[in-house]
Amino acid sequence: MKQEQPLTIIQADQGWLPLNIDEIWAYRDLLYLLVWRDIRSRYRQMALGPLWIVLQPLMTIAIFSVVFGGFAKIPSDGIPYPIFAYAALLPWQLFATATVKASDSLVNNVHLISKVYFPRIIVPIAAVLVSLADFAASFGVLLLMMLFYRIYPTFAVITLPLYILLAMGTAWGVGLWLASLSVKFRDVAIAVTYLVQIWFYATAVIYPTSIVPEKWRNLFLLNPMTQVVEGFRWALLGNGQPPNIISLLAVILVIVLLISGAFYFRQTEGSIVDEI
Repeated sequence: MKQEQPLTIIQADQGWLPLNIDEIWAYRDLLYLLVWRDIRSRYRQMALGPLWIVLQPLMTIAIFSVVFGGFAKIPSDGIPYPIFAYAALLPWQLFATATVKASDSLVNNVHLISKVYFPRIIVPIAAVLVSLADFAASFGVLLLMMLFYRIYPTFAVITLPLYILLAMGTAWGVGLWLASLSVKFRDVAIAVTYLVQIWFYATAVIYPTSIVPEKWRNLFLLNPMTQVVEGFRWALLGNGQPPNIISLLAVILVIVLLISGAFYFRQTEGSIVDEI
């Protein structure tokens, strides 16, 4: 008598669903493959290849130093302006690149999503992790700049991984919301560009928080990315805003953003293929 094979039915769930973190862990090999695929394909057909990782921020800093540090005379709290701006631009680019990539990740991977079952949330997670690889390469340039300017980190440098995690958490939270919305509304991709630009000027990348009026400073510091860039300056350059109660509120804001984004993503996950 022929034994019947077990039948597995995969169907879309409904309503607010659990995150199923164990399922994400089970597909960790796929997450690794997606990250490695994107890293290789990004620079495969470029003449300078991975050098663009460090050339792009260096060219940006050169422009910032001339325009904002030279012409506009924006203060840098006693730190040479190039390294003052670069220490903030580095985590900002991690966030901005990760956010844009995560928001486009579902649309860009429709060929994979429509053919193979796996937790769809892996796609925006992989997009953020790819940006972390670029950050690691550019961070080496920052260390060389610190040696050139003879600036040495203090014991506060041990907090640096926490600020990196805060930047990635912010990117994941925003990216999960935007990735879900971009499937339904294709003009979200256009809005993301403007959102990142506005957020850049609302973050203390090219200027210190000391020039922000006192009555607005606490509200200004609620911006998680201002906490990140000020934290980088404090941990590496001995300059910037050390963590305080406002930092804790910013972290809570990111946690709420991340959890709500993950649950919203799970709610809309079942209709992703149909919408795309």
